[in-house]
This record gives sequence, C-alpha cells and structure tokens, in this order.
Amino acid sequence: MRFSAYLILFFLPFLSHSQVKENKLDIQPTVHWRTFWMSTSYSSEFKDDYALGSSLSLGVKGTFSDRWKIQAAYRGFANIWSSDIWEVDPISGQSNRYETGLFNYLEPGQDLFGTLELLNVSYQTEKWHLAIGRMGINTAWVNPADGRLAPTLMEGASASFTPNSKWKFSGWYINRFLIRGTNRYLPIGESIGIYGSGRGLNGSPSQYVGNTQSDFVSVLQVDFHTKDHKFSLSQTLAQNISSTFWAEWNYNLTNSSKELNWILGAQAGFQYGIGEGGNPDPILRYKDPMDQNWAFSAQGGLQIKKWKLISAFTKTGGNGRWLSPREWGKDAWFTFIPRERNEGFESLTATTFLAEFYPSANWTVYGHLGFHWLPEVENAAANKYALPSYRQINLGVKYRPSSTPKMDFHLLMMNKEALNADGLTAGQRYNKVGLLHVNLIANFRIQ
Repeated sequence: MRFSAYLILFFLPFLSHSQVKENKLDIQPTVHWRTFWMSTSYSSEFKDDYALGSSLSLGVKGTFSDRWKIQAAYRGFANIWSSDIWEVDPISGQSNRYETGLFNYLEPGQDLFGTLELLNVSYQTEKWHLAIGRMGINTAWVNPADGRLAPTLMEGASASFTPNSKWKFSGWYINRFLIRGTNRYLPIGESIGIYGSGRGLNGSPSQYVGNTQSDFVSVLQVDFHTKDHKFSLSQTLAQNISSTFWAEWNYNLTNSSKELNWILGAQAGFQYGIGEGGNPDPILRYKDPMDQNWAFSAQGGLQIKKWKLISAFTKTGGNGRWLSPREWGKDAWFTFIPRERNEGFESLTATTFLAEFYPSANWTVYGHLGFHWLPEVENAAANKYALPSYRQINLGVKYRPSSTPKMDFHLLMMNKEALNADGLTAGQRYNKVGLLHVNLIANFRIQ
C-alpha cells in the first residue's frame, strides 16, 4: 500500500498544475457488482459443495487536462450462503478447490472482507501511455483470470508506445499481486502457492509456499497487426525463478460477402529456469533452474452467419515442468478451457473443439469439448498435481438484456471425467475428475 501511496503523492503536484492550467476536472463513478453461484457435485463418495458469494466495487475515475487520470476503487466481498467449503473432504483428506476461490484464501472462513483494489495515476498522449500504482494487467501469462468474484490485479508500473496504427511496444514492472480470492497485495514470492502447491519432484508435498524468493515480475511485449494478421512477441520474467518467451499469430480472413470469416492461429513458447528457481534449497524451490520447456499450439476454424466453430491443438515437452503460477492467471494456449489449467507438466497433448451460436445480439450459446493427455499420475516429476488424463465438456449461455445493457448473465456447466479411471486413488479423483461443476454469474457495471 505504501508503494502506491508514495507514487500517487509524487504525481499530485503535476496533476494540480494540469488542473490549474486547463481548469478542467472530470470525475466519474465506477461500480461493479458481481454475484456468483457455484456448486460441485460428485457421483462418488466425496462431499458436494456449494456457495453463493457477492462482491461490490465502488470507485472513481478522474481526468485532468485530458491526459492525466487517476483511478481508485474499493471492493467488498460477502459469503451469502455456502456449505462447509473450508472443511476437508473426509474420504480424500483434501481441501475444496472450487468454491473456496470465491472468498479469502488468506483467512479461511471469513464471511466479510474487503480491499483497496485499484489506486493508480496514468498519463496518456497520442503515442504514449504511462501508469503507476494498482491496476489491471492482461498478458499471455499474467492476466485477470476473472473466473471468481474479482480479477487478479498488479501493483507496479506499465508503459506503452504506439508509434503508428500497426505497432505497439509495451512493458510492465510488477512488485506485488492482488490474487483473486485474497484480500491484500502480496510480494511476488508470497503470491505463489496460494491455490495449492502440488507435489515436489520426489513425490512428497511441495514446500515452496512461503519459501519462494522473487522480487519482481516484468513483461515486455511487441504487437504488430495489419487488416487480417496479428502478431505478438513477449517475455515474462519472474526474477530468480523463470523466463518465458511467447509468440502468437492470429489470422482472420473474411470473404467478399462478409458472411464467412476464416480463423487461424499459431503459438510457440520456450521457458527455462533462472537464478535459484526461487530458493537455493532444492526441497524449497519452486522451479528447477535446469528446466527447459517448449510449447506449440495451433487453432483453426470459421465463423459463418450465427455460428463460430474452432478446433485447437497443443503439444508441450522438454526437460522438467512447464510452470506458471496459477495465481497469476490462466494458460495462454489455444486449448485452454475455463475451470482447468494444464501447467505443471513435463509434457502435454491436448485437442479441443469450440462451438458458439449467436441466436440474437443478446444471446450466446456455446459448447467446449477437450481431451487432455498428461503424464502418468505416478510420475511426480512430470505431473505436479497428480491429475489424470481427462475429458472436459463445458456448456454455457450468456445473456445481456437490451433493456439493461449494464447487466449481463452467464451460466456455465462443466463436467470432467478421467480417460482411464482404473486404479485412481481418492486424492487423484477429488477436485479433478468425475464431477459436475455449475456456475451462475450476474454482473452490473458502471465504468
């Protein structure tokens, strides 16, 4: 908090000068109300859970002389109704993975809490945009992952330079994260492992939680786009942990009648460990500094009239595990399906299919089908979370009323099943496969 406060105070004289010179001040309120019903059911002996949570963010956006802006927002959270989500499952001995994410991982069982989520100053010209403080971020491997009551946010600085309509150069320096499902900004090292740490290379529980040493995360990105093509190249550096290079190409071609749009894309990534991997002690470190991992992902499809159909494929490999803290956002590859991630594996082969239907401007109906082949669960070094190969189906509906455009609703139903359930232990099934997961989300925004 002190970091953001010092930065805001540093820029106040400039803001005051701009206000006097231009004699222009515009203050706009911001509101984001979100209510989330979540339930997870099992056909087996595991305990079922449910939770109804709500959050309300109230803030302001101030504009000074058209170039200087200041933003602040406070968000409160409430557990309206839930089962005993913080109690471990008696059969597997494991904690709930889904519903607890609506609330505060740092103080389990807390029904009411809040945090100052946004506090930043920005300066913008035709080509430059600079910002300092608490703000959002959306990059390949550091992003909001907005699948709960509030997104993941960063504290630090960002800058972008857009010399023309085709090129954009961006950079972020992050010294703390507000992880979704928490109530305070945490240093980089402390933010890793909140969602569960899985297994160490030797098969025993990982011990890097609270022992990871990393001072900052930086992201550098270059974007280039034409009428039909979009290219992006980025590097995500987690100091003393890892460096991840990521390249992405997307292509959209619309026919002369504009009724058919072809969609193509390709991604390639390389990640390696750096420094001490988070800790000089191999038992306490997050990533092996000798790791070298690669990834390739591709997608292809079309959009015709009211339909969009896309298939995607991902393959990863190398030495060691591809790691990206789940607290920092969702996976970047095209085969990502909401409510599951595929980091933490030495190798991965995945194929997915997406179908979206737009019956009107207010409705979207979609379905996701994915097959994910993972290393054997017995191989701890290659399979961090003991997750079996699985099939996932997502069915969803989105609705935005014409009469209330600031409102939107989203229903998501997800089912995951092991591709081969023979011999799986309770700990390899609970939270992972053989479940039906339901989300019902309502949003209201003024911003």
